[in-house]
Amino acid sequence: MPVPEKIDILVCYDVKTIHSDGDRRLRQVAKACTQFGQRVQYSVFECTLTPANLQRMKQKLLAILDPQEDSLRIYTLVGPRGRCVETYGRDRWIDFDGPLIT
Repeated sequence: MPVPEKIDILVCYDVKTIHSDGDRRLRQVAKACTQFGQRVQYSVFECTLTPANLQRMKQKLLAILDPQEDSLRIYTLVGPRGRCVETYGRDRWIDFDGPLIT
């Protein structure tokens, strides 16, 4: 059985935290994103997902967010991360497919 091709995406969100329910949603969104990718900035995650996992992630996040108050953006990178992303300064990204011990 062939392995599904993976997609590199960038997930960005903005959760309104004026009230305590916004704080709760913010924590839930961050926790959900860590299940699918890695945090590279406070509200930005990079993920390498199969199409099925991308759909699971979207469903999970949309169930948490308040569409009247919050914003979610998912960008599909055109090509592998190494070719599409330029990083300056501290880079929090870890290549989990590469060697983890150097």
